[in-house]
Amino acid sequence: MSRVKAISLFSGGLDSICATRLVMEQDIEVLAVKFVSPFFGYDILRDSEGYRRSIREKYGIEATVYDISEEYLQMLRSPAHGFGKYFNPCIDCKIFMLERARAMLDEVGASFLITGEVLGQRPMSQRRDTLNVIERDSATRSLLLRPLSAKLMNPTEAELRGGVDRERLLDFSGRGRSRQIALAKTFGITDFPSPAGGCILADPILSTRIARVYRNDFVVTPQNMNLADILLMLIGRQFLLPNRGWLVLGRDEKENNRLEELMEAGDIKLFIEERPGPVALLRRAVQLYDSQQGRAADLGAAAGLVTRYAKKSGGRSRGGTVVIIDDDSRIESYHEPLADGAFKGWII
Repeated sequence: MSRVKAISLFSGGLDSICATRLVMEQDIEVLAVKFVSPFFGYDILRDSEGYRRSIREKYGIEATVYDISEEYLQMLRSPAHGFGKYFNPCIDCKIFMLERARAMLDEVGASFLITGEVLGQRPMSQRRDTLNVIERDSATRSLLLRPLSAKLMNPTEAELRGGVDRERLLDFSGRGRSRQIALAKTFGITDFPSPAGGCILADPILSTRIARVYRNDFVVTPQNMNLADILLMLIGRQFLLPNRGWLVLGRDEKENNRLEELMEAGDIKLFIEERPGPVALLRRAVQLYDSQQGRAADLGAAAGLVTRYAKKSGGRSRGGTVVIIDDDSRIESYHEPLADGAFKGWII
């Protein structure tokens, strides 16, 4: 007789670790699915095998990683249940991921789904009525098991058919973590993650940048944006220049390198060679400007920001030669740093 198998929606947090291991204790095979997008877990894609190995070694859980970026960006255009305090579509996000996981059941030979949700832990997305809406709209009402709060909910099909022993499930509720921590220790897990900020779309600053795109209040729009544009919005110092140029400055070597990676045809790169300083990217500059005057003005402003944020001398910013590179040319010209008050209104 083959083992029962389930798919776990795996965030990597304490709740999803506990929920996955709790079901595994019943000799049920569980595949932990880690969905990633630009707003959560994206760096894992740099070494997904390393991530899988780490989860296996730390928690005894077999995980797999799925990039849902492109579809997620489409979902953000019009989430049926709207947004939270910022640009976070928490209810539609969970529905979206459950739909994706449900579509994988036959592919991996699983019969039900698991999440680490705890009744009442989050004031909006984990209320009983909201959890019911998520089940309904994701078409997972008979498939979705929430092991940590299962005894506070109606039995699922997996329990009714005897594949899961309901008596070995739990009745957690509320916002505390003490019961989850105690449970993790029974599995021999002591190195578990601290509560994290989670999704970038719930960040008050970064989410505002993303929202501008979707509200057609930015250089890029939902119609012409790409994944690299979104990734670019999440790093560096960001400015919207007087002639609508979108400028991003790296804050350290890591961000400078990332800007180089995200550069595309039509972008203009600026940097200073004579001392340490930022790489700057003027996005889609070749296509953006209707006039040479507007382009020249924004390039001058961008160069002034590069010298402003380059390494200081004697505690003061000073001018320098800025290298400006576009698709066809390389220009070097001297620029004084902008005064702090000159660009305050450009910061985004």
